[in-house]
Amino acid sequence: MAKERLLTCIVCPRGCQMKITLTDDGKVEAVEGNFCKRGVTYANDECTNPRRTVTSTVVCKSGGVAAVKTENTVPKGLVFEVMKAINAVVAPDDVTVGDVVIENVCGTGVNVVVTSNGPAK
Repeated sequence: MAKERLLTCIVCPRGCQMKITLTDDGKVEAVEGNFCKRGVTYANDECTNPRRTVTSTVVCKSGGVAAVKTENTVPKGLVFEVMKAINAVVAPDDVTVGDVVIENVCGTGVNVVVTSNGPAK
């Protein structure tokens, strides 16, 4: 029996309300409500391999914090493990935008990079 799922597409600001029909084995059978083909790609990815960009902060040696994010998306199921790895980092005070603070976080092939210069006090 096919299963239906409702999603709001987040690829662009339009926010299409889509109805996705899934096969019994979890594959996307049909997508309705999308205004462009990017919605179909988003629906397929979100239903079969959901991924997220993780944003957070790391503590710097002086006690301030620096903003960080994953350079690319990571599997949704690993978000909490990625956060544990980020929370374990103490960055130097001279960090700048683009510095890698964790390489290949949790074996994902994705780096965690700094998105702000130096620590915020």
